[in-house]
Amino acid sequence: MSERSKPSIFWLFALFALPLMGLMVKFRLHDREKMPQTGAAIITPNHYSNIDPVVIGTATWYLGRLPRFMAKASILKIPVLGWILLKSGQIPVERGGSTRSSAALNAAKELVAKERTVIVYPEGSLTRDPDMWPMRGKSGAVRLALELDIPIIPVAHWGTQQLMARYSNKLNVFPRHTIDVKVGDPVDLSEFVGKPLDNKTLTAATNKVMDAITALLEDLRGESAPEVRWNPAEHNQSETGRF
Repeated sequence: MSERSKPSIFWLFALFALPLMGLMVKFRLHDREKMPQTGAAIITPNHYSNIDPVVIGTATWYLGRLPRFMAKASILKIPVLGWILLKSGQIPVERGGSTRSSAALNAAKELVAKERTVIVYPEGSLTRDPDMWPMRGKSGAVRLALELDIPIIPVAHWGTQQLMARYSNKLNVFPRHTIDVKVGDPVDLSEFVGKPLDNKTLTAATNKVMDAITALLEDLRGESAPEVRWNPAEHNQSETGRF
């Protein structure tokens, strides 16, 4: 049985959100059969627009899974909104983004026990790459995957920038936009299993995830990404943002 078919608070979200998104966006889902319909999984999309969570959340629903995110703990403390987010299974992350916080790790363990999915942006914030290719990733997703033995499912999307440009908060509603979403095979992290989760291991594992996401985006764009991935630290750019 699809996770989406079970009664949940997401049905209420879908009742209001899906018709609105349908007016603005036509989704083209590529290789949707690669999205596992059961079991815990970490979904790792590319990130280049402020509306990405809405787009990816909607696409995840259409792919048969429920969209849960790593969310800043401060957001979950907001009255009413925080309660809704907690009830829908969002995972709180304290400022600094460490998955070692007890709250995040316990929530992640519950995710495994209940066979849920969680969406993690491995770049941590909107890409700073001038051409919107994925930039250097952070280790949160692979740390969770290796600590809890959860598969990572890479996802790429393209066309979202027509709905909302990078760094903008303005919606471009008309004309209706087409957004392509491509699902990849689970990232093979077997070579890292059993190794100490030090900086060397986590960096190498994260690079594999970013390579997989970039390859999917290359397919969608019909272009080749730069040989060297953008590193904000080398360009005096901030990486603050999502987990």
